[in-house]
Amino acid sequence: MAYEPVLLRHVGHPEVRTVAGYRERGGYRGLEQALTMEPDEVIEAVKDSGLRGRGGAGFPAGLKWSFIPKETDQPKYLVCNADESEPGTYKDRILMEEDPQQLIEGCAICCYAVSANTCYIYIRGEYVEQAEILEEAIRDAYQAGVLGDSVMGKGFKLDMYVHRGAGAYICGEETGMLESLEGKRGQPRIKPPFPAVVGAFGCPTVINNVETLCNVPHILERGADWFKQIGTDERNTGPKLYCVSGHVERPGTYEYPIGATLNQIIEGCGGMWRGRQLKAFIPGGASAPMLPAEFADTPLDFDNLAKAGSMLGSAAVVVMDDQTDLVRSVYRLAKFFNHESCGQCTPCREGTNWAELVLKKIVAGNGKPGDDELILRICRNMGGTTLCPLADAAVGPLRSLVQNFPDEVRAWLDSDGALTPARQYFSEGVTV
Repeated sequence: MAYEPVLLRHVGHPEVRTVAGYRERGGYRGLEQALTMEPDEVIEAVKDSGLRGRGGAGFPAGLKWSFIPKETDQPKYLVCNADESEPGTYKDRILMEEDPQQLIEGCAICCYAVSANTCYIYIRGEYVEQAEILEEAIRDAYQAGVLGDSVMGKGFKLDMYVHRGAGAYICGEETGMLESLEGKRGQPRIKPPFPAVVGAFGCPTVINNVETLCNVPHILERGADWFKQIGTDERNTGPKLYCVSGHVERPGTYEYPIGATLNQIIEGCGGMWRGRQLKAFIPGGASAPMLPAEFADTPLDFDNLAKAGSMLGSAAVVVMDDQTDLVRSVYRLAKFFNHESCGQCTPCREGTNWAELVLKKIVAGNGKPGDDELILRICRNMGGTTLCPLADAAVGPLRSLVQNFPDEVRAWLDSDGALTPARQYFSEGVTV
């Protein structure tokens, strides 16, 4: 697929970490253009582009900005979600490492559009190097007059801070993130009220993902029409980063127009590992339902994946070959979600624990007929019953395992409890 990178165009050019180097390669033209416009015009441009949030939910970014109240004496905030904790996801990491000024520019445009004078970049605690790169880039932006009391001499005041999390997956949820930012335990809030009205420190707040904000400068510089020409249709527009891991020859972060198919992405990664056959894939991070190989030509965008029974999510594509044991793979995901549940909601606290225990029993060779239905019953009790989407995220791989790969599950559930050779191999070292 012939495609000229947009978001990753500066990878391999460390000079762009500075304002001077970034400007030499065309940076900050989007912010310069935004500052010549009225804030509402900037919001309309982002709306018209069709940009949808790249953090998982796919909510239209410009529409989210428009929810910020205009007539209020309260301060307004932008919180950039850089708490990239979804297993298999590392797209924001490369953006912060290789092109931090691009993120700063996107944040500045958003703040101008919603009249926010303070921006917090909430970054995953394990991203130590990336946080240091961002902090250095922000210092340089202050010195260059991009941030501070008068952004680019236009009279707009903007302060920006990097806030480091402590490594909790739940803080990737926007209200859990706000609680953590305020110095509290990272647990989700009841909604409504929504962050656009009552967000950080009780004030109106926009929360956007790193990749979302990195798209914004290009929309302002090149126009909404240019952005809409990239992608599948008017509801799925712009460039997209796909984190590809698993059984491919060259795992990594790849940029395509949103809506590239798995087969196209695998080809760009050098093909399947050791020439093996595709069995299944997760299209959008650990929380996205697994799909069988027959969906490999489905466009990986928000709407087509929803029709296929999965979701784009964080676009962390995990490729699994024909030698992968899917039951054991989902067991590992169940362990993750059980560990990361904050425990606030009973269905999630108890359901993630039960899911791990049932799958642990199965992979230890102690499964029995009916355990597949038990897994589905756990899913029904968890789905749509909690304050945040973590329970639904945990349900995704569980339900898709039983529904899309029933033969895989039944192979572990012999009525006499005897271990098949494959089950004997995968149960080694597993105890209940």
